Amino acid sequence: MHFLITAGGTREYIDPVRFISNASSGRMGYALARAAQKAGHKVTLISASNLQPPVGVEFVGVDSAAEMFEAVKNFFAKCDCLIMAAAVADYTPVRQAKTKIKRTSKPLTIRLKPTVDILKWAAQHRNKGQIVVGFALEDKAVRARAEKKLKEKGLDMIIANTPAAIGANKSTVHIKKPKSHWTKIENATKTTIAKRIVRLIDNSVY
Repeated sequence: MHFLITAGGTREYIDPVRFISNASSGRMGYALARAAQKAGHKVTLISASNLQPPVGVEFVGVDSAAEMFEAVKNFFAKCDCLIMAAAVADYTPVRQAKTKIKRTSKPLTIRLKPTVDILKWAAQHRNKGQIVVGFALEDKAVRARAEKKLKEKGLDMIIANTPAAIGANKSTVHIKKPKSHWTKIENATKTTIAKRIVRLIDNSVY
């Protein structure tokens, strides 16, 4: 199989030196890339993280949500499974200043617009047999909100976690496929979680 995996938090630039981002480290996406590779799959990693990519993995570096969307569109038709582990910004500045915004004593208002929902786009444009997997970071009603995302976007699998997973060596995740029960992986390393996710995807194909 050919896995297309996204990782890291995007940067949405306000001016040439300032940006809006999030606390995602990209470790989960990188762990998934290594797990898929070790399982014998071809891997393309699209990353907005500064982590060192695994050796032998096709790597595409991006910064913004728009760049990540373009990269996903370029590779999506060739992949068998897309795993959207990246923390893509939901909003981006309407306009990016061409020069550094100077400090003044007046309040600064920054207008934001929604970014493209890459996961939704992929689910709507997949070919027969392609698998689309998403992540849901929720701070309450974790399973309920994740299952709603699974159904509304027509995904093949959702992996839900909480903000406690950000930057942590170990975390707890909840995994669900349509018409199946929840699977909970508790207090495990991201390497262990990634191996389990790849195995679940393999089992759904073969």
